[in-house]
Amino acid sequence: MQSLKVEGSAPIGGKVKISGNKNAALPMIAALLLTDQETTLHNVPDILDVRTMLDIAGELGAEFTFENNTLVFRCPKIRTTKISRELCSRNRTSILFAAPLLARCGQAELHPPGGDVIGRRRLDGHFYGLCKLGATMTGDATYRFDAPEGLAGRELFLDEASVTATEQILIAAATARGRTTLYNAAGEPHVRDLAEMLNAMGAKISGAGSNTIEIDGVEKLHGCTHTIVGDHIEAGSFLALGAATGGEITVEGTHLRHYWMLRRVFERLGLRMELRPDHIFLPGGQDPQIECDFGGHIPQISDGPWPQYPSDMMSCTIVAATQCRGSVMFFEKMFESRIYFADRLISMGANAIVCDPHRVVVTGRAQLHGVTMSSPDIRAGMAMVIAALCARGESTINSAEVIYRGYENLVEKLSALGAKIREVKG
Repeated sequence: MQSLKVEGSAPIGGKVKISGNKNAALPMIAALLLTDQETTLHNVPDILDVRTMLDIAGELGAEFTFENNTLVFRCPKIRTTKISRELCSRNRTSILFAAPLLARCGQAELHPPGGDVIGRRRLDGHFYGLCKLGATMTGDATYRFDAPEGLAGRELFLDEASVTATEQILIAAATARGRTTLYNAAGEPHVRDLAEMLNAMGAKISGAGSNTIEIDGVEKLHGCTHTIVGDHIEAGSFLALGAATGGEITVEGTHLRHYWMLRRVFERLGLRMELRPDHIFLPGGQDPQIECDFGGHIPQISDGPWPQYPSDMMSCTIVAATQCRGSVMFFEKMFESRIYFADRLISMGANAIVCDPHRVVVTGRAQLHGVTMSSPDIRAGMAMVIAALCARGESTINSAEVIYRGYENLVEKLSALGAKIREVKG
């Protein structure tokens, strides 16, 4: 167990370069099993979730080196089509190995995936997609998939725009016979980046980034070299840090098109930022006033499938709102347990009312004070770090390893911005 000791109220400011997109790297590692040729990925974040995916790939027979954010990967032969319960339980994207195992071996056996405890996270889209493409599924506590005749393309419609289900279908359909058309697909930047890597490997995918994706299956994929796009959630987290502490922050390694909605939400909180082609500048010393809706009504910030506001940004944005004058309601539509972390903010002195599992009303500006708390999930953990940095006194954040699942070199990056933070091993 690891903990973070944070001394609040230190001046925050400077430049930070974001790491590669966590949610792109994880499905890419699963997709690399589609070929027996060597592939090189650059800008791979060195985080615990990536290490877990590599552990699974290694158990299945992959050979790789991972140094200085560069992954050189090859899987000449699949050694087993079964993944252990322990490895499956470490993260949610372990389920994505079903598609490449089916494509190469015609079978796969997995256990229920782990991941953040933020409420029910359906797997129905995964099962629907794989079965409609020709696999059969048996089991309950264990998921066994079989496709002895291979997979075949067809039209599919997801009942929700699930990111990981979309990625599962992209990986499965890349080498399936014929054309797959996926409607109501997720359009997040990491889905698009996965499709671009698959195309570099020889796949024929069009429409990624929209809600309709077409995949013409090819017989075989080959190796490639690909650079993973920057992580827009990490960028948003550091911008929320600057907003909460009043610090001047420049976030480098960004792509302009990924931040339109984030800028609009920050504008509603009364915060200005400048979007540039490869970086974002958040001026320091702002005195943000929450922008009321027409007629003076309390505004609502809600999440949703891309290009709506990412659910992963809600926790950090709630912390930023505690340091803005005025009231705002946050409506977490996608996960029923993510909002509960607001109880920790209330214990720190935040003026917030948790209305129900999906909604919290925040009124600022509140003076927070240091407390001892534990990180329930990756994004809430980062939000607690931000809250601790703008609080008076010292805070202790336990279960810091949860945060490290999604943020690379967090202590080093924060220290470079002026934060007084240190790691304590239990």
